[in-house]
Amino acid sequence: MIHEATKGMDEGVPTTARLRGVLDRAGRVVIVEGSPGEADSAGVARIVVTGAGITGLARVLAVVDGGTGDRCLCNGWPTIMVYGVEGEPVAVWTLHHQSRLRGIGDCDAELRDGPALTEWLAERGLTGSRDVQADLAAQRAEDERRRLRWLNAAPAGLRDVATEVSSPPGRDRQAWSDRLRAAETRLATLVRDGHPDGIGRVGVLLAWAGISAGESAGGLMWYDMAIERMLLAEDPDLVITALVTGSPNAARLDGAAQLFGSLEWTRAHGTDPMRFLMRDGHYGAERSA
Repeated sequence: MIHEATKGMDEGVPTTARLRGVLDRAGRVVIVEGSPGEADSAGVARIVVTGAGITGLARVLAVVDGGTGDRCLCNGWPTIMVYGVEGEPVAVWTLHHQSRLRGIGDCDAELRDGPALTEWLAERGLTGSRDVQADLAAQRAEDERRRLRWLNAAPAGLRDVATEVSSPPGRDRQAWSDRLRAAETRLATLVRDGHPDGIGRVGVLLAWAGISAGESAGGLMWYDMAIERMLLAEDPDLVITALVTGSPNAARLDGAAQLFGSLEWTRAHGTDPMRFLMRDGHYGAERSA
């Protein structure tokens, strides 16, 4: 049924006028808080919209005309099933990440006001999208706190360029990627200029890399990887020397553990550096100090 309902709807670009044209001939709209594959499941929350409610739905479903040019790879939810006045299926649309709508053209379309749709659904008992948005907002806040911890650990004179390296991705991923590469290059140059002594430079980078080891979850961020790439570009013997030289330093040890556990280090150098440290007792003695 869902396949038949969407015939012809994937031709041409999505527009608000096209969406409203479909809703103007709707007798009812069923919104299911699940993917299309879950639409018939009895335990999935749903609402039925009729009459003036369809007009309100059309308002919050308004999209940016022309579409995004691509399609999200996920199944999407909630599922919006449009039926005609005789009960016949007319269209099936899905929401993606509470910000895109699929099913009214040959690609996804950005909602003009995703938060408005989220609240409209919540007011009618479908709170899943709002709950997801709250979780995402909390995650973004924690991501920003983590980024600031990394920035605050930046060596002297590097904060400005480190801010560029850690800037979050924007909508134009290619432009962001280009800026990131340029900022990483400047950061590597400043680190070398500011720390011409190899042992001192590697020690500084290891300590900075150790910041991510203290994070409870999330793996390495793109800005952590920038430091890891600088360390991988150093002579591995220099890394070992910097690690075991001078007073015990937990931050450097954490950074080294992060580096030695990386796939790139293992591929290039195996586990010999780790065996060296364990055999000579440096790692255990310094880490416990």
